[in-house]
Amino acid sequence: MVISPKECNFAAIMQDVSNDIAAELAKLHLLTGADFSRQVERIARRKEFFPISSENEIYYTGSSSNDDFNNLIIAARKAVEHGYRVYILPNPKGIRTADFIFEFKGIFIMYDLKTIQGRSSAETRLHESIGQSNRILLNIATNYNARLLASDIKSYFESNPYAIEVLIFKGKKKLSITRRFVQNPMFNRLFRKMYEK
Repeated sequence: MVISPKECNFAAIMQDVSNDIAAELAKLHLLTGADFSRQVERIARRKEFFPISSENEIYYTGSSSNDDFNNLIIAARKAVEHGYRVYILPNPKGIRTADFIFEFKGIFIMYDLKTIQGRSSAETRLHESIGQSNRILLNIATNYNARLLASDIKSYFESNPYAIEVLIFKGKKKLSITRRFVQNPMFNRLFRKMYEK
């Protein structure tokens, strides 16, 4: 088979595009199931990621132009305390993507970070994540009412059929809230007990 110079250039361009991390992140919107999981792992294993100074469990691509970079570092350090290796994702223009890939025992999962600093902002912040990731990390940086947060999380799962998990960091505490847990008739009471404990 003979390839013309025009086709050869096209092949080289396509190879360059497929090697660009932004293109790899964009592919995630087309994948589901095991293909999605493999792509998340493939992204985390890219050469662009390197450890942040002495923190060998937090990796990023060198782009700290994200306005939320300080919040990302704070949440990443909490994740490391909970046993995760953390990859801070770049924020390419025009691509809705999550903020992190967490790796724990060879499992790679993407999370979109929402830092909660106000007393009634969780519901809005959760809904902002729809289309970026089906897993959210809420880093609670204020004294947020447990009853209100339970209601906000329930509303988020009801309005987003693709939502899988809301992971909460509150101080040293880590709570994983799944759709199945939210559907439990005792969710509000159980959640408040866990959150306030």
